[in-house]
Amino acid sequence: MKTMSEQDIIDSALAEAIRRGADVADTLPAAELINCPSAEADGNLGTERDHGTYIILGLFHDPAMPEMDYWEEGSGTPGNRQLGAIGRAIVRWLRETHGIEAELIPYQLYDGGIYLKDTALLAGIGTMGRNNQVLVPGYGPRIRFRAVWADIESDPPATITSEPPCRRCAGHCRRACPMGAFETGGFSRERCMQRMDADKGRNSETIDHCRACELACP
Repeated sequence: MKTMSEQDIIDSALAEAIRRGADVADTLPAAELINCPSAEADGNLGTERDHGTYIILGLFHDPAMPEMDYWEEGSGTPGNRQLGAIGRAIVRWLRETHGIEAELIPYQLYDGGIYLKDTALLAGIGTMGRNNQVLVPGYGPRIRFRAVWADIESDPPATITSEPPCRRCAGHCRRACPMGAFETGGFSRERCMQRMDADKGRNSETIDHCRACELACP
């Protein structure tokens, strides 16, 4: 019986992720995320894993199903729970089928999470848009991410050379923002978070967060 190479196992894991419900999936050597752009920008060292591979999982959040993004106290969003279930299934598959140690990465940084946008960008899943979101071919910015770490090595992704999708855009996302988060020419996370925090402060069991810049993207 032919022994599977690490790359064969990784390719099979990606196929398994799609079979389990992910819309996109790819990998990034864990060491590639050390001192990534977001970590340097906010003064956080972020992950210090220098071995293994992150399997980044993406799930399409259809604008026709806004409830996928409804935030619920203590349990997050239905979309995040669905991604978590896919990730846990991949962890079990890696352990039981190939004897490879793996773990689902927490969503929040303060719980031990990673910079998911950076991971998706460095893995080549998409490019950064003017709205500070990852633009994925075929889905735009309407993809949410989670990640699994696996104790297996992978090759660095190929360099993306395609034209940035925002280059010829009129900037619909920036005009749609109700907080003026793009008025300085860049992205103001502080202004964006003011809206997010206000949404969470509403007296409601579920919170419908602002998606104006995302939904305005053509």
